[in-house]
Amino acid sequence: GPPGTGKSSLAYAVARELRLGPVLRWNITSRSTLADGLYQYDPLSRLYAARQAAWRERGGGPGDGDPGGGVEDHLRLGPLGTALLPYGRPRVLLVDEIDKSDLDLPNDLLNVLEEGQFEIPELMPAARHSPGDVTAEVLADGSDAPVRVTRGRIRCRAFPFVVLTSNGEREFPPAFLRRCVRLKLRRPGREQLTEIVRAHLDTPPGEAEHLIDRFLTRAADGELATDQLLNALYLTGVAGLDADSRDGLAERLMPYLSATADGDGF
Repeated sequence: GPPGTGKSSLAYAVARELRLGPVLRWNITSRSTLADGLYQYDPLSRLYAARQAAWRERGGGPGDGDPGGGVEDHLRLGPLGTALLPYGRPRVLLVDEIDKSDLDLPNDLLNVLEEGQFEIPELMPAARHSPGDVTAEVLADGSDAPVRVTRGRIRCRAFPFVVLTSNGEREFPPAFLRRCVRLKLRRPGREQLTEIVRAHLDTPPGEAEHLIDRFLTRAADGELATDQLLNALYLTGVAGLDADSRDGLAERLMPYLSATADGDGF
């Protein structure tokens, strides 16, 4: 769906209605890779920690704080990796604006999302050289509480509920699309806008209808987002302005999203 139609809000609504805990959010950029979503490893901080430990052994003093010598001290799970932890109930993962990603990312996601598991190579050597179940404690996304990883593998107990949003700016591979349940969010009409405003804001009916009319009139000539209407209603309501000033402020808060619509853009 187009920007501002509430695509990201779907993940939060599902998590709230089904009581699945805080949403794990992965904001995609053109540089995002599968590894970024699974976990981050900082080899430079580990090298610094090793140098600090060696310096202390030579009698150099306590060093700068706790160096953290193990590999796990320099690992943190990403949003996708955290979603695949063995929870009793699924977590909700929002992969936001996947159409901004590199061409390979959608296909790279296929195996991980189908199998529900992945390995952390940095933790595998210790697991291979030990007869028992070697566990490591690593930090999860959005939390400072460590979680246990056994033998360098993470496997979900309940598959996460994954919401991937797209503004329709690119095509995706058929192998990726056939694994998705596609939902297109369209521009809301007057009745839907009235319900959205009622759900979000305590705006007087007359004032809300006036700005909804202005929004729909402007939307007929160019692209607007629903959240622009909500922002205009909220700010004009708290500013305590007269009618003319409210209209002027609303006009500034609802610019067209494309430069071609009004000739000068932003």
